Amino acid sequence: MHPPPAAAAAMDFSQNSLFGYMEDLQELTIIERPVRRSLKTPEEIERLTVDEDLTDIERAVYLLSAGQDIQGTSVIANLPILMRQNPAETLRRVLPKVREVLHVGGVEMQLTAAGSFLTILQEESVSIQAYAHSFLQIILLHLEHRDAGVSNAWLETLLSVIEALPKETVRHEILNPLVSKAQLSQTVQSRLVSCRILGKLTNKFDAHTIKREILPLVKSLCQDVEYEVRSCMCRQLENIAQGIGTELTKSVVLPELIELSRDEGSSVRLAAFETLVNLLDIFDTDDRSQTVLPLVKSFCEKSFKADESILISLSFHLGKLCHGLYGIFTPDQHLRFLEFYKKLCTLGLQQENGHNENQIPPQILEQEKKYISVRKNCAYNFPAMIVFVDPKNFHMELYSTFFCLCHDPEVPVRHTIAICFYEVSKLLNSGVYLIHKELMTLLQDESLEVLDALIDHLPEILELMSTCGESSVQENKLPALPDLIPALTAAEQRAAASLKWRTHEKLLQKFSCLPHIISSDQIYYRFLQRMFTIMMTNNVLPVQKAASRTLCIFLRYNRKQEQRHEVIQKLIEQLGQGKSYWNRLRFLDTCEFIIEMFSKSFFCKYFFLPTIELTHDPVANVRMKLCYLLPKVKSTLTIPADKHLLQQLEMCVRKLLCQEKDKDVLAIIKRTVLELDRMEMSMDAFQKKFYEKDLMDQEKEREELLLLEMEQLEKEKQQNDGRPLSDKIFEKKRKETKTPTPLPKSIPVSVSGSSSATPSTSKEIKKSKLIRSQSFNNQAFHAKYGNLDKGTSKSSTPGYTPSVSGLAKTSMISLTDESFRTRNASSVPTSYSNTPLPSTSRGISNSVDPKNSGSKDSQPRKATLKSRKSNP
Repeated sequence: MHPPPAAAAAMDFSQNSLFGYMEDLQELTIIERPVRRSLKTPEEIERLTVDEDLTDIERAVYLLSAGQDIQGTSVIANLPILMRQNPAETLRRVLPKVREVLHVGGVEMQLTAAGSFLTILQEESVSIQAYAHSFLQIILLHLEHRDAGVSNAWLETLLSVIEALPKETVRHEILNPLVSKAQLSQTVQSRLVSCRILGKLTNKFDAHTIKREILPLVKSLCQDVEYEVRSCMCRQLENIAQGIGTELTKSVVLPELIELSRDEGSSVRLAAFETLVNLLDIFDTDDRSQTVLPLVKSFCEKSFKADESILISLSFHLGKLCHGLYGIFTPDQHLRFLEFYKKLCTLGLQQENGHNENQIPPQILEQEKKYISVRKNCAYNFPAMIVFVDPKNFHMELYSTFFCLCHDPEVPVRHTIAICFYEVSKLLNSGVYLIHKELMTLLQDESLEVLDALIDHLPEILELMSTCGESSVQENKLPALPDLIPALTAAEQRAAASLKWRTHEKLLQKFSCLPHIISSDQIYYRFLQRMFTIMMTNNVLPVQKAASRTLCIFLRYNRKQEQRHEVIQKLIEQLGQGKSYWNRLRFLDTCEFIIEMFSKSFFCKYFFLPTIELTHDPVANVRMKLCYLLPKVKSTLTIPADKHLLQQLEMCVRKLLCQEKDKDVLAIIKRTVLELDRMEMSMDAFQKKFYEKDLMDQEKEREELLLLEMEQLEKEKQQNDGRPLSDKIFEKKRKETKTPTPLPKSIPVSVSGSSSATPSTSKEIKKSKLIRSQSFNNQAFHAKYGNLDKGTSKSSTPGYTPSVSGLAKTSMISLTDESFRTRNASSVPTSYSNTPLPSTSRGISNSVDPKNSGSKDSQPRKATLKSRKSNP
């Protein structure tokens, strides 16, 4: 039977097909031939086969005796395991075989052995005496291996062993042989190893022993004919100085350093300079001014004429150097060092000529890379230089340099100054307004690496810029503030357009500090809708969750009742009732954040019913996620006030148990039901076991009500004075109130005065509550707003510690107008009551297209809003 013409046409191979021509098939056979040749022969397989009945020790001995190198290396890699299982037999039978194979072993086997020996030492599988008896001689034997990498690996193992060995063992096994190993007649490698060991030995012996037995060797190696040995020994002088004390350092080490600083080898001079800088704390003022300072001046003057590598080291240690010599500089010397630093900050920028890199000689390119390293080091040392010149003189002395570093053409330089930006802000304190423009510049930097480095401490930087500098002239700070919102918006959009989603996630998390920096209206109009867009359109789950969490924080601190209602309605309609199952999943994430950040009454008022209605969602993943959330949902209920909500929750759970067809969801709901049954409900009256949680929740309710009164007082102020009460005035009042009013432990939420109270008394009560609410807001956000960026907590609200004493320091100003249950209804003044936002519900009877319900499209589902009933 022949296929129809259409099918034949479909099966016809194109010219480019691999199987269309015989020559292609022949090429395939040629490719396969080496594969056949690489297969093991039966003889090789027989030789690699090991009897399965052998014990681990016997198998190790067999493989080390008759196996191939790769098998021996495997045994040596597993030596720590054998030592843990059977140390006596391993030392008696396996270790002698290891010693034999290491004589002829390759580089990989040697490196593996050095690592295994170090692991055995760290795990303390045997006593240190047994270790020294069995392993120390093997380590010493391979210290001078011809391969530099192997030799260094064994040396690092030996240096770790020296720390654990007894003093007498070190003297007999290491120090005594070292006298001959450090002689000029030995190889360079042997003398280099001796330098490293001498630096380590000073921690094991007293000053007298060091002076008698070690210092003569040190002096000899400092005068070695090879510059590598002199440089290596010079770098160990810091450890030796710490071991012998100040007096011997001044009489023995310092003269050697002075001589080495004049050495003909540049690497030796560099080592001497770095050791001098690290030992500045040991020298007294006379030594610093008469000996160290002239050497440093000479080194700086010659650095531009010498190799650029010396310049790199000098720029890296310049901050430590200026700090160590601070106080002994004359005004002229102080100015010269400052000018030297400024020159290093612009090194190489004068040579920019705009030529194509392909036309620049390799030597010039290499030199430019070194200049970039110098400027990067200068950026690293910038906070130290602010201390050097005094922050009061920043604008006159260092602002232009800071401007150059923030606008440097190279990313590594700008990245480093972005890392230091927070330290610079702290040092400037009241003068932080001077660097507003540079903050805007770095926020809008074209490199995301710079942005990522800056936003690590962005909340703290913005906090400093909004709170510090009160003693300075206010007019100086105002022009820079309007640029903040466009800069943050541009930074977020640039991060969103890139593939670096972790930077985008981090930036969204840091946005949680904005309620303390800018007004709630600015957040509402410039950032809230953007959070919605990210939640509904972004494809990265951590980014969506970060946007959801930040949106909840914005909602908490929003001060307009109408705006809060609109946000809540959008959450329910566009996410909870959205057509895309992906949006409904994000709604559940948002509900989890709301449970943690807001009071129980807020969640029950607006989100309880829309949440449990998702038990009827057509997508199994949504129902599954809801099942995991149900215990937290139940924890928001209080008996008997929320008995009707509890009945609705139980009814939804019963329906899930009876009607669920997906086996995974059914398994999860069965486990969840058991957990729900074990949960103890919180009562209206305080219980001892729930005291702290109930106290915390009651505190949040109180703060919600106080925030409502703040809004009402603001409206009254606008009506009386004819001008709005700005957020800045509220912020100023919050800052004036240092500590919040202590809260009574009885938690009665009596907010309004009685009907018999006079109007003047009522006004005084309102003012006192406003001040107390402002105090709550300031106390938390000034000290704890950074905690809102952290991950979700399983047992408590983010930013809180579960202790009653910590409640005065916490602030959870939830935003709701009438989100209190029946038990609080009598305490709310009628003058503050407004029409509550109707609860939304996605009805069960609504017919849903499963295809649309399962899609990830971002269009909202149209649903009618039904009023929430007070009774089931």
